[in-house]
Amino acid sequence: MLTGAARRYLGRGQVDVDAIRAALWTPGVDARSYAEAGDGYQAAILEQYKLYVEMADRVSARRGAANTFFLTVNTAVFTAVNVVWAQGVRIPPAAFVLPVAMLVVQCGAWLWILRSYRQLASAKYRVVGMIEERLPASPYWRAEWKGLGSGRDRSLYWPLAYLEQWVPVVFAVAYLTLLGLVVAAAV
Repeated sequence: MLTGAARRYLGRGQVDVDAIRAALWTPGVDARSYAEAGDGYQAAILEQYKLYVEMADRVSARRGAANTFFLTVNTAVFTAVNVVWAQGVRIPPAAFVLPVAMLVVQCGAWLWILRSYRQLASAKYRVVGMIEERLPASPYWRAEWKGLGSGRDRSLYWPLAYLEQWVPVVFAVAYLTLLGLVVAAAV
């Protein structure tokens, strides 16, 4: 049973598609306003579509870079702890409390950053889909997403954004477990 905070974090709270659609298209700009340019309206939509898909892809790339950064930091911490431990260096258990607390907070920040990127990417791809409504084909909005069961059928597709959020949780639990073991060994 999820708490209210966990439900808000893990939930799929999204703005209604019709509200996004209403905000997407500039009032008074339609094919008639491009009539003198021939197919200029469709060309403009296609150009904006290309640009927006590139922007959505960059959000995914930034999320990947953030994951790489945090994964590298956490792997380095575990490596350093193992090196110190293997050398038999004795450190008082109390000296572990602040660094572990900082690492757990860092894992929390990582989790919230992932959430933010997930929300941003979700909104961008919804807009991509709505732009596709004005194009001859809808490869993402109607075809690909439908082929993936709209992310609801786990036998077809597990959204990476939901899987990757467990990595910082696993690191935080590992840090707290390590602290517990160190404190228990000292007692």
